[in-house]
Amino acid sequence: MKKTIYTFLFAFLIFTARAAKVDTLQVFSASMQKNIKTCVIVPDNYKKSKKAFPVVYLLHGYSGNYASWAKDFKELGKQVDQYGFIVVGVDGNYSSWYFDSPIDPSFKYETYVVKELVPFIDKKFRTITDRTGRAISGLSMGGHGALYLSFKHQDVFGAAGSMSGGVDFRPFPENWDIKKRLGTITEFPENWNQNTVTNMLDLVKDNKLKLIIDCGVDDFFMTVNRELHAKMLALKINHDYIERPGEHNLKYWENSLKYQLLFFHDFFNETVKTK
Repeated sequence: MKKTIYTFLFAFLIFTARAAKVDTLQVFSASMQKNIKTCVIVPDNYKKSKKAFPVVYLLHGYSGNYASWAKDFKELGKQVDQYGFIVVGVDGNYSSWYFDSPIDPSFKYETYVVKELVPFIDKKFRTITDRTGRAISGLSMGGHGALYLSFKHQDVFGAAGSMSGGVDFRPFPENWDIKKRLGTITEFPENWNQNTVTNMLDLVKDNKLKLIIDCGVDDFFMTVNRELHAKMLALKINHDYIERPGEHNLKYWENSLKYQLLFFHDFFNETVKTK
């Protein structure tokens, strides 16, 4: 009996020693004059290895927060260990949509992510400090945010993804507090047109970004994702595009994240080969 208990305890210790480590950190945003929490997951071999690690930034949806990825996605720790990269769960507040609001100076989440969070992570952790070692993705509001930030900052991110992304929010002028960030669509149509991803494809030149976009066929964002895909095809913008059965829910995103992380893993491996 004692031998069985010792064997179990030994196996448990070995398992936990190899598990990805999850930390919650406070990052000070000078642009918004406040501390913002972020969740960082490092692979089990981080301490033993001397190499620099690639980083995947994940952006939550409208009602989520920085902890949603570690809390809700039960396989994420194993995936971090499997692929050997760092994952950062970004906090975008309740409805930032990850841009700098043109009407509310207290919401500067584009500045925060690109100019404050990324440098903080590069300083705090042993990372690959250029675009070849950074990817960004997100779900719903975060899907829009990931494409928005990567389109505008291709010097920072080399790959990007969107899961069930609100890639054109203009058909939803009364939803998700967007008008609190941009003003009403009738009064400030230029704000809506300039900050929605589907109107920013002119920034994606020379197929510099590696892109993966997916959406469930029963999702309320299905139509805008199909329209974005059609525009990208017409402009000859390379991207992986996937439609699969599913709705706007965790079950779909858990499945989607597996494919997106594999896509980023392949991107990181390819950039290593070409260096």
